Amino acid sequence: MHITRSRPASVRGPAEQFTGAVWLDEIAAPEAPSRLRVFSVHFAPGARTAWHTHPHGQVLHVTEGEGRVQRAGGPVEHIRAGDTVWIEPGESHWHGAGPHTFMTHLATVEAAADGTVADWGALVGDVPATAE
Repeated sequence: MHITRSRPASVRGPAEQFTGAVWLDEIAAPEAPSRLRVFSVHFAPGARTAWHTHPHGQVLHVTEGEGRVQRAGGPVEHIRAGDTVWIEPGESHWHGAGPHTFMTHLATVEAAADGTVADWGALVGDVPATAE
């Protein structure tokens, strides 16, 4: 058994991958052969990811607040504390906070053999008012 007590400091989400204020905390990144990665991601109101995919899919578990997630070609879905979302491998999607509340979720992914956890695409434009 290996217990990790110290973690790297919170990291601001880069502007190429996020719109608005987003902070990431790496919760777990075990040594090889494990490729598991767990992040706690904190979104300010209205903040969101760019479109992206994950090589082995992604589990999102909302721990605080309310947010939104959208899969390519699908409607904007509302998510809130306690909800768990499964994103299929290679499925293009985005997620983030609702317009009036912060949102925090745990993001669990399995890295590809080369260490890649996400392939990033275009930033998401304004979300239509009907999605609010």
